[in-house]
Amino acid sequence: MSRVAEDVKQDTDRDGPAPLWDLGTIVAGLRESRDVAHNIWQRGPSRRAPSREALAEVLKSLTEALFPRHYGRSDFGTESIDAFVEGKLGAALDGLLEQVYRGQTFVSDGAPTERHFEDAVTLTRDFAARLPEIRGRLVSDLRAAFVGDPAATSFPEILIGYPGMVAIIHHRVAHLLYNLGATMVARLIAELAHSATGIDIHPGARLGASIFIDHGTGVVIGETAIVGDRVRIYQAVTLGARHFPTDHEGKAIKGNARHPIIEDDVIIYAGATILGRIVVGSGSTIGGNVWLTEDVPPNSFVTQASVRSKISPR
Repeated sequence: MSRVAEDVKQDTDRDGPAPLWDLGTIVAGLRESRDVAHNIWQRGPSRRAPSREALAEVLKSLTEALFPRHYGRSDFGTESIDAFVEGKLGAALDGLLEQVYRGQTFVSDGAPTERHFEDAVTLTRDFAARLPEIRGRLVSDLRAAFVGDPAATSFPEILIGYPGMVAIIHHRVAHLLYNLGATMVARLIAELAHSATGIDIHPGARLGASIFIDHGTGVVIGETAIVGDRVRIYQAVTLGARHFPTDHEGKAIKGNARHPIIEDDVIIYAGATILGRIVVGSGSTIGGNVWLTEDVPPNSFVTQASVRSKISPR
């Protein structure tokens, strides 16, 4: 037993249990902060927030339904694979419905209503109807990774083992939910991918077909970014905002287009930072560690040296 533990035991034996913390004062202070001084809660009754853990299970089941022989089981016949997909899809959609409903009511000022539930059902149904489209996009991303990475030996290797592919699976799901109006759930799904892969893609960002994020760690793609088809992005690339317009009270104006547009067939090498609502023309290559804040014509090759040559000496 340590010296501190012995002293505590002696005090306890002599005087009875000694309080280590003034919990009553701390609790009262937190109540004051929560209810009066720093209140951030909406009006109305308490509501349950969406659950990250539940959404992780939804994503797991969805991924198994989309790619059952890779994420599910390999010993399928035609009928058994459909039964497996149906079971996984049913579980995923039931779970998603609850989280969408929670997300809608959690940010609402009033009490939950039947309309909230009906809206959540409609949204989840619309999402489900577009799952074949999502899978088609994901297969295009998978093919792009296989073609773009000489180290890739098979589709299963990429689908299961590449963090960029994991992030894109999450993003395709999150982006559709975001566009349908389930913005809180979409943000949580994006954050699940960020936590797992180090790739941070806002669910509002628009990614075209055949996207390949190679290695991926540190990639950041902002809310209003638009990325065309057949774009290849390496690790530590940022597609960010240069500045944040503010209103007359100095608050950031939300929703403005402030992130780059990357046209088709662009390659962006590691460490490049592309900021503001600029256009990188189709077929261009952006070299590593480039800091870019101006439009780039199509078929350009931009390096650190070429960017520095445009900066006038002070």
